[in-house]
Amino acid sequence: MKLNKILKWGMVVLIVLSVALLIWGFAQGFGGNAVDVLLYWTYAMVGLALFSWVVIGLVVGAKNDPKSLVKIGIILVGAAVLCLVAWLLAKGDPALAYNGPAVSAGTLKLTDAVLNLTYIVGAAAIVAIVVGEVRMSIASKK
Repeated sequence: MKLNKILKWGMVVLIVLSVALLIWGFAQGFGGNAVDVLLYWTYAMVGLALFSWVVIGLVVGAKNDPKSLVKIGIILVGAAVLCLVAWLLAKGDPALAYNGPAVSAGTLKLTDAVLNLTYIVGAAAIVAIVVGEVRMSIASKK
């Protein structure tokens, strides 16, 4: 029960910090430094979520059902394969009609890879929603 309280209050603190940073970003007009701070906060939150998912999944999985560790391993390998596919599909071409400072080839490749990963995961989410609804409608008719 104590762990639940710690997690609850930790989440409350993270939400309050996120809202405070968002309000600060609005006050700054989302220019220059504000965007960098908000992006770094986003990176930290995504990293914390992934770390928590893996660590808590490993601890709880090992405690309750050691065979679930194989499932987590398969999911992690699948995520790594998705990232690799997105990277391999990334061309790294410069943006059309971009007149700003030169961007490195690595940054262009990484940007394209993240966009590809977003497209792949978005399409997979849409397919999962459609398949889930079809399965539920078939199951409800039985």
